[in-house]
Amino acid sequence: MRDHARKVPFRARNDDDNNDNNDDDEGEAMSASTASIPDYNYRVVRQFAVMTVVWGIVGMAVGVLIAAQLAWPALNFDLPWLSYGRLRPLHTNAVIFAFGGSALMGTSFYVVQRTCQTRLLSDKLAAFVFWGWQLVILSAVITLPLGITASKEYAELEWPIDILIAVVWIAYAVVYFGTIAQRRTAHIYVANWFYGGFILAVAVLHIVNSLAVPVSLTKSYSIYPGAIDAMVQWWYGHNAVGFFLTAGFLGMMYYFVPKQAERPVYSYRLSIVHFWALISVYMWAGPHHLHYTALPDWAQSIGMAFSLILLAPSWGGMINGIMTLSGAWHKLRDDPVIRFMVVSLSFYGMSTFEGPMMSIKTVNALSHYTDWTIGHVHSGALGWVAMMTIGSTYSMLPRLYGGKQMWSLTLVNLHFWLATLGTVFYTASMWIAGVMQGLMWRAVNEDGTLTYSFVQALDATWPYYVGRLFGGAMFLSGMFFMAYNTYKTVVDGPGDRQRG
Repeated sequence: MRDHARKVPFRARNDDDNNDNNDDDEGEAMSASTASIPDYNYRVVRQFAVMTVVWGIVGMAVGVLIAAQLAWPALNFDLPWLSYGRLRPLHTNAVIFAFGGSALMGTSFYVVQRTCQTRLLSDKLAAFVFWGWQLVILSAVITLPLGITASKEYAELEWPIDILIAVVWIAYAVVYFGTIAQRRTAHIYVANWFYGGFILAVAVLHIVNSLAVPVSLTKSYSIYPGAIDAMVQWWYGHNAVGFFLTAGFLGMMYYFVPKQAERPVYSYRLSIVHFWALISVYMWAGPHHLHYTALPDWAQSIGMAFSLILLAPSWGGMINGIMTLSGAWHKLRDDPVIRFMVVSLSFYGMSTFEGPMMSIKTVNALSHYTDWTIGHVHSGALGWVAMMTIGSTYSMLPRLYGGKQMWSLTLVNLHFWLATLGTVFYTASMWIAGVMQGLMWRAVNEDGTLTYSFVQALDATWPYYVGRLFGGAMFLSGMFFMAYNTYKTVVDGPGDRQRG
């Protein structure tokens, strides 16, 4: 049977058919056939795109600093607000919610307008989403180094900021779904399904996990007791990965990969199966973070089982993205933006294989609490999320300013190699360190005593901490080239002024 994408040409496209005013010169006379093209709101998209780069540098710079602190602890300078325990949540919040969140909001506003052929529901509400989200991020930058924290992984911000997040997020949902409701097309392109699923799921996750009893303006306590709190926290924590860092970025992938490759999605039917399978299964995988803890054994086993099932839809989506390049592989020779996307999809495939394997209890007995987990997280965060964000931004940004490519493709290519090699250095260092740690911690003498002390394991890990620092610094250096390239693209104009 022929694929659905081949039978329905519009559904195989990720754009507003031939009404692509993104590449049209606003100064050029428009023919009667294109006179009805909507006047899209690109102002808020430009704002989010620029702040994606800014927050990427900030978040990754903090990450490089705390990586250096793990190798040389004196780099906290005996200042409490520069201690690892305070900067680490700042790093995770900055890269996930500031860098990743700005990218998701900006690209979703861009994609929903283009594929629905209509302007955003409300310019004022869209502006509120942008400025409200920046206020959330600045609040995190201030409170986390001061030690004001709810002590929940990826949900450290205290209750007043949590309320602000909920308000901004609801406004974001209203703008996004309101735009879809007033679309000028009959079909809702699949990228919007993933963006929409991410928006709805994150709202539920945030509100439920953040329920707390305030005792002061800067302190609250979770309403959930003990093991229940842990279960709710990792239901949230893993699904922050599953929906914020996976479903949302798959929406990005399903628009920008076909767009940059100038090819239809390989299988539109597979993309729909991918969506429903992913969102149906992901919600149940959280307990695999709590193997060998006070969580009931049956709950741990459920988390493991659904994690293994997740391999199928994850690889289905990865294969769909890679195969979209069928007939366009030659573009890899000349287009570094496509390279970012292909490497991103490759890391997505590797990470979504590694995750289910690490959820198996016997494997987890070796990996739990080691730096193997850190390597896994960053193969997804740097290799999948950051690389797809960077590639999508490089694809979108020049079109927002009237061209087709960034000011300098040479700098894009340099950034690609710094990001790729930096990611490989980082993750390989942590993989080796993690397996070594697990083996050393498990080693026992004939009399049952531990073969190695914790300090010996830590001493053996030190060279790999330096390797991790080197890889992170390489990735960060690429972001500075991106910032300069972005500045020149905004100020001087894109490098290719041709119109499509």
